[in-house]
Amino acid sequence: MGRIAVMGAGAVGCYYGAMLAQAGEEVVLIGRPALASAVAGQGLIIDRATGRAVVHLPVATDPGAIAGAELVLFCVKSQDTEAAGRQISPHLAPDAVVLSLQNGVGNAERLAAILGRPVIPAVVYVAVGMTAAGHLRHHGRGDLVLGDAPQSAALATRFAAAGIPTEVSAGAETALWVKLTINCAWNAISALTQQPYGRILAAPGAEGVVSGLVAECRAVAAASGITLPEGLEDDVRRIAETMAGQMSSTAQDMARGRATEIGFLNGEIVRRAGLLGIPVPLNAAMTVLVQLAEAPAV
Repeated sequence: MGRIAVMGAGAVGCYYGAMLAQAGEEVVLIGRPALASAVAGQGLIIDRATGRAVVHLPVATDPGAIAGAELVLFCVKSQDTEAAGRQISPHLAPDAVVLSLQNGVGNAERLAAILGRPVIPAVVYVAVGMTAAGHLRHHGRGDLVLGDAPQSAALATRFAAAGIPTEVSAGAETALWVKLTINCAWNAISALTQQPYGRILAAPGAEGVVSGLVAECRAVAAASGITLPEGLEDDVRRIAETMAGQMSSTAQDMARGRATEIGFLNGEIVRRAGLLGIPVPLNAAMTVLVQLAEAPAV
């Protein structure tokens, strides 16, 4: 089996890279210098409820390390899609398969336009955070849903062999919208309050705000030709019940002083709603408030 490169090795990229490396795959992570230094010294540490694992694998800081990879897991933040795509494009092998493991909708299409080749969208269901450089804490799940492409079935088998439950679905776009809606419901509130999902749900009035955010997303999805499942509101609530202690990736980015993906989460709903003439005041408010909170003080 050929080499796997993970472009944008944050928490999600490191988790899947480590799972594949533990299964005997040849994996290289491409990430920040702090990650490369930490993993070179201590290995990549993954803490789970069941214990700790330490995985030793190479970490590069140069996107050129993608050269020769048979499979690329593209895990950069949505706002970095085009820039990172241009960085890897000259180094991609002609027959390399590229998977977009990113939040939001439309990333695979945006990346494909830069690379001039198909990109398979993947819906990521994993609760994992980076507590320090090279140190992951896995809170739960880890499954993937791949878009239906000629290579997807073989990839699903390969991932399953590494302990990554993987499904291939022609409805991957709908699944991406479901994930986007869940992110829109929780991420901004968690970021603004720096609170985990369970505490948010328990706050008086919070459930109504979350339901309103979901309703706005449902309206925009419907107008975009996407029918979200009937039980989605229950699924959104269940996230807070099963991952009560988890804070959103947006909250983690804000706590570290990093740019968030809010423009591609609630902000994407606002953008599409504007084109469709649909009012989405709650999503608009969340977008503005997060952008204000993450802006440097002047």
